[in-house]
Amino acid sequence: MKKWIALVLVVLLALGGFVAAGPYIAIHGIQSALAEQDTDKLERYVDFPTLRTNLRAQLQDRIVRAAGAESQSSFFGSLALSLAGGAAGLGVDAMVTPTGIAAILQGRAIWKRASGDTANGDTYGPPRPAEPLEHAQGRYTSLSRFTATTQTDGGGTLTFVFDRQGVVWKLTDIRLPLASQD
Repeated sequence: MKKWIALVLVVLLALGGFVAAGPYIAIHGIQSALAEQDTDKLERYVDFPTLRTNLRAQLQDRIVRAAGAESQSSFFGSLALSLAGGAAGLGVDAMVTPTGIAAILQGRAIWKRASGDTANGDTYGPPRPAEPLEHAQGRYTSLSRFTATTQTDGGGTLTFVFDRQGVVWKLTDIRLPLASQD
């Protein structure tokens, strides 16, 4: 009987450890997928529908705030805001997909090769892999949410939000820097 209790405790501790290490596993998986330019692998660690929704809302909010209250109160201003918000939403919908990410990575690879920013300095060598989470500071905000914050080149903060879905963790939001920090 004691062996069964010990076995159950060991299994529960192992499961708890796996869940606790989940965000770090997801971060490593995303970095690995970006380095290998493997969109199928990236899809395992990113909840694309939720990420699209969150990014679309951020961009539309930024557009409305940038326009100001005067633009929002006029008919043509509100029409322009509606069109701009729709265009931003379509852009997010097109780019925040495995195929969109693959296109960005391919374009980035071409740019890196053209500018000589490759892993070995050779123009024909492989481009230096994207590492957006390289120096991120992570912390749990709840039992089912983890954030990894990093600095942009412009000095702003970029926060990657991971949510637990069952026992696995997935990227669900990227909180963009505030407009004043750009």
